[in-house]
Amino acid sequence: QEVVVCGRMVSVWAGRAMAFQEENLKQRLGKYKFRDLTVEELKSVHKRYPNFIISMDTYTFKDGSQKDLLNFVGTIPMIYQGNSYNIPVQLWILDSHPFAPPLCFLKPTATMGIHVGKHIDSQGRIYLPYLQNWSHPKSTVLGLIAEMISKFEEELPLYSLSSADAARQQELLSYISKITDGVSGLDGRKKDGDSNKVTVIGGGDLGMACVLAIAAKGVADKVVLLDLAEGTSKGGGAMDLDIFNLPSVEITKDITTVASSKVVVLTVNSWSSAQSYLSVLQSNVELYRGIVPAVAHLGQNSVLLVASQPVEIMTYVAWKLSGLPENRVIGIGCNLDSERFQYIIENLLKVHNFGKEAWIIGEQGENKVPAWRENFDPASPHLPERIKDHKNIQEQLVNRALEILKGKSQKSWSVGLSVADLTDTIVTNKRRTHSVSTLAKESSSDVFLSMPCVLGSSGVIEIVRTAPCQETDAEKLQNSITTIRGLQQQLKL
Repeated sequence: QEVVVCGRMVSVWAGRAMAFQEENLKQRLGKYKFRDLTVEELKSVHKRYPNFIISMDTYTFKDGSQKDLLNFVGTIPMIYQGNSYNIPVQLWILDSHPFAPPLCFLKPTATMGIHVGKHIDSQGRIYLPYLQNWSHPKSTVLGLIAEMISKFEEELPLYSLSSADAARQQELLSYISKITDGVSGLDGRKKDGDSNKVTVIGGGDLGMACVLAIAAKGVADKVVLLDLAEGTSKGGGAMDLDIFNLPSVEITKDITTVASSKVVVLTVNSWSSAQSYLSVLQSNVELYRGIVPAVAHLGQNSVLLVASQPVEIMTYVAWKLSGLPENRVIGIGCNLDSERFQYIIENLLKVHNFGKEAWIIGEQGENKVPAWRENFDPASPHLPERIKDHKNIQEQLVNRALEILKGKSQKSWSVGLSVADLTDTIVTNKRRTHSVSTLAKESSSDVFLSMPCVLGSSGVIEIVRTAPCQETDAEKLQNSITTIRGLQQQLKL
């Protein structure tokens, strides 16, 4: 049935006096990637809320592009301070549903004012923990509505306006109808200058450091900070970014902005001193479970760069939860340590580029291992005579470099610079070599270790073979594999 909504003709299949028209709906959802799953869920919603009007309508994204999306409008019942209310809402179902959460809004009339609060912004956009932690199949539209009711009963989202305020409200509603703060580029259109987009997930110190370093390096046309902290207010750093409005930097809570990103950097962690190490790891798994599947679906051509700790295990978790090819899921690994190690060696010897023969590999932290490029010839002509003439000088050199390296901590800003360096190589397809966490082919199990890898726009192109400096270092690598594998086997993935 065709009806006019807000001056536009839209198709409607379910309303007050209408049955759920499943076949008609399936035909109109031909472009939805998981049509049957979406239809089955809508049947459940219609059964519980038969008065919801389900329709296809045009959604206007923040970049001005448009897309026909399924949505439903209706009221949800709630009780506030003993009084009953019916709150008008609108939920837009993305074409990647149920792997991406709906976009949720209040639909106030001209006599209703929006009560901006913890879960509602000034344009009526609804933010809930349920949306931020959305993960199919445990997350459903009915579950979302249930949490919506629960939060609205704590803080009433709308209030009645005076006649003078109602006129101003009408202007706001007119503005909201023209543009909604939503997704960018899901319909395949790209905003000018948005071809090299990088998204950083996590609004903590590390996330902030990554955003600033990537923006300063100028490798991305657009840097998005996806701050998934609960509530509508931004954290300290994210708020400051918003206030000072850096060029090409966007702050959002909408996970669907991941779409069309060349690189997605994961910095989120769920650390707590009150938990055991294994329970902290499992908390991180649950955190990733609510993020990674949607990220992988929305950014099907993105490279996932994991900076969460412990990086080897969390890279493995991201790989398993994303379903992406192993070359497109990498961890920051020992890139920072390797760059420092090479810098120290070159400065000790005062020989440019000699340090590029040496790497830090294995597990980030105390178990990291120094290694030379395999088949490295210590008698090569470019090597200084003082290195050739002394049998143990290379070992002494490595030990001295490691000693200096121990005094260098990994602050957020340092890691951010390292992430920006990796991002530069991937986004611009430089095919440079970095020591990053990748699937260790020779480990005979699914373990990620830091290895020198040639990186490009598709992630890992080639793994450079290395040889540990000492026999004991080879044992260290094997111990790391055993420890990591043991922890991974205890995780509930």
